[in-house]
Amino acid sequence: MKKVYIILLSFLLTTHLVISQSKLNKLQSDIVSSVEKHSENLINISDQIWRLAETAFNEHESSKILSDYAEKNGFSIEKGVAGMPTAFIATYGQGKPVIGVLGEFDALPGLSQQTEPVKSPITEGGAGHGCGHNMFGSGSLGAAIAIKEMIEQGKISGTIKFFGTPSEEKYFGKIWMVEAGLWDDVDVNISWHPGANTEADVQSSLALIDFKVEFFGQAAHASADPWNGRSASDALELYTTGINYYREHVKPTVRMHYHIQDAGKVVNVVPDYSKIWIRSRDTKRSGMMPVYNRLVEMAEGAAILADVDYKVSLISGIYEVLVNRTGGQVMQDNLELLGPIEYTDEEIAFAKKIQESTNKPTLGIDSKIKPLRKTLDHPGGGSTDVGDVSWNVPNINLSVTTAPIDTPWHSWAVVACGGMSIGHKGMVYSAKAMAMTMSDLYKSPKLINEIKKEYRERKGDEIYEAMIDGPAPIDDN
Repeated sequence: MKKVYIILLSFLLTTHLVISQSKLNKLQSDIVSSVEKHSENLINISDQIWRLAETAFNEHESSKILSDYAEKNGFSIEKGVAGMPTAFIATYGQGKPVIGVLGEFDALPGLSQQTEPVKSPITEGGAGHGCGHNMFGSGSLGAAIAIKEMIEQGKISGTIKFFGTPSEEKYFGKIWMVEAGLWDDVDVNISWHPGANTEADVQSSLALIDFKVEFFGQAAHASADPWNGRSASDALELYTTGINYYREHVKPTVRMHYHIQDAGKVVNVVPDYSKIWIRSRDTKRSGMMPVYNRLVEMAEGAAILADVDYKVSLISGIYEVLVNRTGGQVMQDNLELLGPIEYTDEEIAFAKKIQESTNKPTLGIDSKIKPLRKTLDHPGGGSTDVGDVSWNVPNINLSVTTAPIDTPWHSWAVVACGGMSIGHKGMVYSAKAMAMTMSDLYKSPKLINEIKKEYRERKGDEIYEAMIDGPAPIDDN
């Protein structure tokens, strides 16, 4: 049944291709045909990664599936880069230009879900791809393979690099890859992300810093002699109280959130240890750092109040995305050439049931090509380690519809769509759009220079400094 479904999907995708391909030049048509040729395998890869649902730094099988298929298609593979066993680079070609494309493949804990439009976990408490990274890695690899085939056939020249990047959701693996200099020879980088709309993404993200605070006190009997205890849990509560009062006195662009990881084990012991994981964000790194410094000072204050010791440990921090509108316009032109994704009545019904189940208006799916939007100074939203890549090489970003309008992200609803045809169509579409955009770069050194010029202007005099302290915490799971 699965095989029949994939053949039917390939037929539907090809039918749409016949309608729209008349707008494309010969190279663009060849690229689209290449993606279509691999679409059944790309869908299988995406579904395998979807079922595995491996979390940060545990993506051993997912990473292998992607790297094996790249190797099978003629890429040379470098595994375990930047000290991370699940990070890899797949390379084909030689000389300039060198174009990179990002792939992610980690899942989120607690989001296990069947391909059903109502909440229905496969494994209660299990992980799931609530950010669509099963499609992210597969779509990007599809684009890389299409470019590889064009280089192999002599239609373009240069080098294509697929970067397999682990742990985007938890520790931001790309930071260590950037620090290792893996983009030093790359001219332009391409990235995409599953979403609820299709557009050349020229919005930034939020800078973020990730750290843990531990408090160390003295245990004692909570009833017989509590005066002999110094409560690490008291310090933790004082600290969170301070954070929550601080929220009133920061700019609206700031976000602070935390997860209490340890506050004692039993009720009749004064806790001698507590631990909290904190994230702070702002539109720019320059606005985030003063908030971080204040939060560190507040940890000391809480320790003084509770008469305990404390320790602050930096996990990692990421920059906001450095937008490149010149590259965004190239992507926009290719989206308009491809046109919107088309959906069946069954897919639209599935989407509306998702919306009903998540208490959203039943508006269906939106795959219309949005015009290139104005880049906002304060876009809001989430954070991504793509930002660190974008401060080291010009980056072109894309969003493609893989879920219904207004779907709650990082939820079971995204998982459900990512394992069926709505997600599959978006994933295959992303591969076409990225590969067509890359082909424009390979054919035009002038265009690459213009993209680099904007990158240098936007970066200005700021010197990138990776916000990490030591190797990637691959065993901290």
